[in-house]
Amino acid sequence: MTFVPDAPGLACIAGRGTPALFTTAGAAPERTLLDILDATVHRYPDALAVDDGTAPLTYRALHGRVEELRRRLARAGIGPGDRVGVRVPSGTAELYIAILAALAAGAAYVPVDADDPEERAGLVFAEAAVSAVLREGGTIAPGVREASGAPGVRPAPGDDAWVIFTSGSTGAPKGVAVTHRGAAAFVDAEARLFLARGDQPGQGQGPPRPLGPGDRVLAGLSVAFDASCEEMWLAWRHGAALVPAPRALVRTGPDLGPWLAARRVTVVSTVPTLAALWPAGALDGVRLLIFGGESCPPELAERLAVPGREVWNTYGPTEATVVACAARLDGRGPVRIGLPLDGWELAVVDPGGRAVPMGGTGELVIGGVGLARYLDPEKDAERYAPLPALGWSRAYRSGDLVRADPAGLLFLGRADEQIKLAGRRIELGEIDAALQALPGVSGAAAAVRTTAAGHRVL
Repeated sequence: MTFVPDAPGLACIAGRGTPALFTTAGAAPERTLLDILDATVHRYPDALAVDDGTAPLTYRALHGRVEELRRRLARAGIGPGDRVGVRVPSGTAELYIAILAALAAGAAYVPVDADDPEERAGLVFAEAAVSAVLREGGTIAPGVREASGAPGVRPAPGDDAWVIFTSGSTGAPKGVAVTHRGAAAFVDAEARLFLARGDQPGQGQGPPRPLGPGDRVLAGLSVAFDASCEEMWLAWRHGAALVPAPRALVRTGPDLGPWLAARRVTVVSTVPTLAALWPAGALDGVRLLIFGGESCPPELAERLAVPGREVWNTYGPTEATVVACAARLDGRGPVRIGLPLDGWELAVVDPGGRAVPMGGTGELVIGGVGLARYLDPEKDAERYAPLPALGWSRAYRSGDLVRADPAGLLFLGRADEQIKLAGRRIELGEIDAALQALPGVSGAAAAVRTTAAGHRVL
């Protein structure tokens, strides 16, 4: 795919042969996710906000439901500084009301997929030290620690918005906390990119209609996966409708394609593995398609990058707030992961932490407004250490190998045993540890293989 270098919000400061440093315009003004939602409710009160196929909610109605649950959380003592677990079935408006109510109460939400084993949920909620857990039916269950926030106080930009857990090499998941400042900067940065310019040169389609009421955004990813945050806020920042799909339907793969057409979905953020299973006609109504979570095959992007549809390839670890860089694709050339979002900084470094020359290869290091933090202070100090050679006081070492190119980074692979499977980041060591914990198992090893059809499996 050919990267379109003049897309709004994306720029490279250096040419080939200079140090591999990438920067952009500054981040959007500081605010919270609640500020974003409030602006949308004020602007589009009667537009659809969530449509789960049962009782669609307008932004006005959604605000009322969220406020009702927020008051209940406040009566339970929940406020800024607290964390609230969320374990509500997928495909329901109730799940998203729970997430927004936790944010409105001032707490960070800690999502667990409702289909995950109880042991996993217990481990995550204990590690995050949640003060309450929101479950199906609006039930507020006690957490593992007493609430210590200030009920009725809105969160500040520096307060945590969510805590999402990634795979750990020792078998223990790693909690990553993202502030409202970082989350809102991410949402605003993406708003500067998607459907923000005309179609590709020569296609003659004219400028696209901006995202807004009338658009319908698929919510098909597990809320325990940070890319679900992109789905939610692609809708809620622009007055579009979030259209949740049950996880059981998403897991079937091919069946989700016809569902997208039947539900008139116009915006999809997904992993390439899933999109490859859908019949071509399933995406006829989709005008914005975003890939992420794993490498995008060139042939898939070539097939789906058609006139009238924007297609983007994105990259970003949970530790840098969902997406750190993006590339618009047009069906020609290599598939790039692109250039940084506004407010993010990227560097390609050698083993000594020095920037390689532009055109060289090395580890991708991320800085800027999107940096999150680990709940574990020791792990945080290790992976977010300063980068003295570049003068960065804090930088996330991604462990990903890339080639630096002024037109956009090219992903080459991992420097360790971490893998991406169906968009989920997995440490093989975590699988080994889980297997060895089973009765009668004294040793275990996991590996990834590619089938004859090109699918990656454990």
